[in-house]
Amino acid sequence: MSITGALTGWGWNSYFEAFWQCGGWKTAVPARVIAQQRKFWCVAGEFGERSAEASGKLRLAADEGADWPAVGDWVAAELHDPSTTAVIQEVLARRSKFVRKSPGKRIEEQVIAANVDTALLVSALDDDFNPRRVERYLAQCWESGAKPVIVLNKADTCEEACARAAEMERVTVGTAVCVVSAKTGDGFGELEEFLRPGQTLVLLGSSGVGKSTIVNRLLGQTVQEVHPVRESDSRGRHTTTSRELFILPAGALLMDTPGLREMQLWDAEDGVAQVFADINALAGKCRFGDCRHEGEPGCAVQAALDAGTLDPARLENRRKLMREQEFLRRKVDPEARHEQKEQWKQMHRAQRQKYQQRQKDGGKQ
Repeated sequence: MSITGALTGWGWNSYFEAFWQCGGWKTAVPARVIAQQRKFWCVAGEFGERSAEASGKLRLAADEGADWPAVGDWVAAELHDPSTTAVIQEVLARRSKFVRKSPGKRIEEQVIAANVDTALLVSALDDDFNPRRVERYLAQCWESGAKPVIVLNKADTCEEACARAAEMERVTVGTAVCVVSAKTGDGFGELEEFLRPGQTLVLLGSSGVGKSTIVNRLLGQTVQEVHPVRESDSRGRHTTTSRELFILPAGALLMDTPGLREMQLWDAEDGVAQVFADINALAGKCRFGDCRHEGEPGCAVQAALDAGTLDPARLENRRKLMREQEFLRRKVDPEARHEQKEQWKQMHRAQRQKYQQRQKDGGKQ
C-alpha cells in the first residue's frame, strides 16, 4: 500500500508502513486509535473515524500479557458494514510508549500513550510547583523513547516565574523548559518548534496544572472542560476523563490525558539514571565503589551536599525512585522482564534499520 494524505494526517509514515508490509494482513486496514474509554475505542484512517472494539483473539492474547490498544497506537482493523463497529485484530509494534505501574496493588504495566514523538510534561507555577514530581515524570519519559519538554504553566499567577524556571532547568539539564500562560497565551511561541505536521505530542501532568486549557489554546477553540483548582493548595480535580488525540491547526497531533494522581514508575532504571546523571557522575568519584552516600569517608556526593552544589531533596528523590525500581524488580520475574525488554529493543532496532535503508533508497516501495 502507499502512504495517503488521510493516513499521514494521523501520523502514518514510512516507518509504520515498512512494518505494515511485513505483517501480511489481507483484509485488515491500518488505523490509529484516537480515543479510548474503558474497553471501547475510536479509530481513524482512510475510512474516516469509527468506533471500535477488540476481537476475541486480541482479548485472549491480552489476558496473556499481549499489548492492549492505547491511544496513539496503530492497529490492524477489520471493517465490515459502514454502519458497524470496527474490530481491532492486532496492535502494531510501538515506536515509543509512555507507561506507569497500574494504580493500586496490581503489579502490572499500564500504557498511557503510544507512538509519541514529544512529551509535554506540564507543571504549574502556582503553589503546586514541584520539581520532584517532574523528575519522576522525566524518568519515565526518557524510558519511553519520546523527547521530553517541560512546560511550566500559569506564569500569569506567579511573580517568581523566572526563578522557578531556573530551578527547573537545574534539575532537568538538557531538557527544554518553556514558561507559558495558557490563560493569556504568553509563551506559546516557544512551543511552535515542537508542533510540526505529523508529529505526535502528549500532555502529561497531575490534575490542576492546566492541561485542558493548553489543549483549548492550541486548538483555538474550547473542546475540553475547565474547572478552577482549590485555593487552599492549588490542586485540581479531573476535568479530562478520557484520552483523546486531536489534530492541531498546523498539522501536529496532540494527545490529552486525565491528570495522574498516582505516577509510579515501571521498568525505568535507565530513565532514572539519565535524570540523575549528575549524581551518578559524583558517585563515580567516591572513594568506595559501594558508597551509600551516607557519611562514608571520601564521598563525593556528601562533599557536594556540604558545598551546597547538590540539593538534598534531589538526592532523596533519587533514592526514593531507586527503591521503587528495586521493589518492582523483586515483584516481577526479572528474567522474563529483561527478555521482554530486549525483544522490544531488537524489534525496534530492526525497524529503524529498515526505515533508514528505505530512506537511503529514496523512499521507494
